[in-house]
Amino acid sequence: MPDDKIGSSLGLEPIFEVLAPDDNFTPPAISSPSNQDEDYQYARENFYNVIEKGGQALEDMLAIAKGSEHPRAYEVISTIMKTLVDANKDLVEMGNKKIKNEGGGATGSDDQQSITNNVFVGSTAELQKLMKELKNGGPS
Repeated sequence: MPDDKIGSSLGLEPIFEVLAPDDNFTPPAISSPSNQDEDYQYARENFYNVIEKGGQALEDMLAIAKGSEHPRAYEVISTIMKTLVDANKDLVEMGNKKIKNEGGGATGSDDQQSITNNVFVGSTAELQKLMKELKNGGPS
């Protein structure tokens, strides 16, 4: 553990130990279906872990904010809350994508696509020409 000069001068002891990264870690090979399932499970576990620790951090920060009544503490709470909401959304989205990829997804035809926004770059005359060609069955 590194020498904590500030903490020792104030007579403070560390609350937790800093863990060094594992130098022996090697990620599994990419692209086989079994690895994709393992990656999904690993990512899912990480989401759960982050959400759980984020919830604990939020509780701790709420206690600090109530005690200090400092505006920055409440700003941090707001950031933690947003991060947790985003992580939860990402977790649900990841599960939905897995279900869809396994074939149990949305009902109806997967061939249809919905176009929300479509932009034509050109002049009005070019757009009218294109529309006329499409109406007549193709370019002339």
